[in-house]
Amino acid sequence: MSRSKSWARGAVLSVAALVIGLSLAACGGDDDDGGGGGPKVALLLPESKTTRYEAHDHPEFEEAVKAECPDCELIYSNANQDAAQQQSQMEAALTDGADVVVLDPVDSASAASMVQLAKQQDVPVVSYDRLILDTADVDAYVSFDNVRVGTLQGEALSKKLAADGNPTGPIVRINGAPTDNNAKLFGQGAGDAFSQAGVQVAKEYDTPDWSPDEAQTEMDQAITALGKDGFNGVYAMNDGTAGGAIAAMQAAGIDPSTIPTTGQDAELEAVQRILGGTQYVTVYKATKPEATTAAQIAVALARGEEIPANLITTNTNNGATDVPSALLTPVAVTKENIATAEFGGQPLIAPDGYWTADEVCTAQYQQACQEAGIS
Repeated sequence: MSRSKSWARGAVLSVAALVIGLSLAACGGDDDDGGGGGPKVALLLPESKTTRYEAHDHPEFEEAVKAECPDCELIYSNANQDAAQQQSQMEAALTDGADVVVLDPVDSASAASMVQLAKQQDVPVVSYDRLILDTADVDAYVSFDNVRVGTLQGEALSKKLAADGNPTGPIVRINGAPTDNNAKLFGQGAGDAFSQAGVQVAKEYDTPDWSPDEAQTEMDQAITALGKDGFNGVYAMNDGTAGGAIAAMQAAGIDPSTIPTTGQDAELEAVQRILGGTQYVTVYKATKPEATTAAQIAVALARGEEIPANLITTNTNNGATDVPSALLTPVAVTKENIATAEFGGQPLIAPDGYWTADEVCTAQYQQACQEAGIS
């Protein structure tokens, strides 16, 4: 083949490659989530047994990212309480070109290796809701003041026990997952409150995966060991474990309205149980301010910008470094303030609230809603 023909063929192939490349680029910007070639933001959540993650955190984070960065693309995964699966999801997000990862870890300690994997590719990581431990490579931490969450639970239960004439309890204590650093912080706050009030713990359990079924089994064991009259309150660390404990009491013929039980997350069923009198208190942690703050930080990092200084409230030591943190303060909710409770500008129950009255006040709870001032 002559040099001129070879050059001509090369030119044709180059033009063809350019045309194909332009076509592929055009197709790449036309995906279902409206991505326009902007930064990729990965959100990795830990589980779905706690209903807030799929009902609130995921959609609220996505909405906040789109408001902050219309051309950003969201990469989303839920690990279903499987640390190995979350590791794979991190690897997939990085392969997919994530520019930042917002990680709520299944296991707060083992997640350090996931952070290091991201850092090897110069991808920043935001620790969301649960603090990732023992690594200096976490860029930011967004959560609630989790010691304060436990304090609110412990103080509310202690005051109720005293009002019922049982100031020292005893109580059954049903903690959360031992792999979750938040459970340690909740327990710290609650334990301090119980110590100050003189409340005694008769039985204590850790609940793998925050499983309501496991919590029900634990409560069954406590009732068998202590007897139906052997305890006067239940410290359940979240609303899911509260539901399990309450189910066990009902199955054993114990009226749960006589045994004040704590929770947190303001799950719909918990709000209804409070109205119905079977659960005493929850802690309302409005996820929208948390998700919005995390989205704003994530978008800034994905763009290569500094974290907005006005979003950082403190630093939190994770065992390796002081991590710039945005910590929000939650609100305890009982039947007395359930109609008016709000946090971060988001009412608990309102047309634009965490829950609407239509969602809460089903036929079974209509009278209780009216009595509580919910319309």
